[in-house]
Amino acid sequence: MAENQIAESRFRATVRALRHRNFRLFFSGQIVSLIGTWMQTVAQSWLVYRLTGSSALLGSVNFASQIPVFLLSPAGGLVADRYSRHRVVIATQTASMLLAFALAGLTLFQVVKKWEIFVLSALLGIVNAFDIPARQAFIVEMTSREDLINAIALNSSAFNGARIVGPAVAGILVAAIGEGWCFFANGVSYIAVIAGLLMMDVTRARVAKRASAIQDILEGFRFVLHTAPILALLLLLGLVSLRAMPYAVLMPVFADRIFH
Repeated sequence: MAENQIAESRFRATVRALRHRNFRLFFSGQIVSLIGTWMQTVAQSWLVYRLTGSSALLGSVNFASQIPVFLLSPAGGLVADRYSRHRVVIATQTASMLLAFALAGLTLFQVVKKWEIFVLSALLGIVNAFDIPARQAFIVEMTSREDLINAIALNSSAFNGARIVGPAVAGILVAAIGEGWCFFANGVSYIAVIAGLLMMDVTRARVAKRASAIQDILEGFRFVLHTAPILALLLLLGLVSLRAMPYAVLMPVFADRIFH
């Protein structure tokens, strides 16, 4: 009996951030949406390779989706600081859903072209440049200070769990019914997180800063340059993203040319 109580106490401590209703709604929607996102990532890579047979174009499409995030993230952080993060996340998630449905429609009707995939990938990258800073900063508003670390840990667990489940489901769907239905499933998955966001009770008002946008962005760069732990983390993240993560982009090439 005592062991059961200890186990229950530990479990409650592990998921204590879920006691906040807003975070509960966000977390449950994120699990569904992230699985859909990884499904689309895998299916899109396979679609590009199937249409082109080119590893260079496969990398180029991924570059088109990531370079807007690299260039526009400072602007995304500025928007997250000056405006309601809740509304920004609703807008970006809705835009991502529409882009997923657009790609699904083009693919299912078998009219999709290479340039359309490039354009949609770049547009999704622009959306992500504003979505990622706002969504990560919004976690602060959904929990208390003492539960913030736990909320971040749970959010990371959902991301990595979806990273396992999403590609596995995508592989089955691509083999069985094609890439288009993966894109459609991703579009549908956004409904869960958007519904959760709309159901939240967000009462905190965002106050716009009076400093100019350029000053705010420069202040952020100065903070990073003069804060050694943050600078080290960003450099490490950049190194891993540049040298370690691209293997996932080339998986269709490995599947075809190496594993046959």
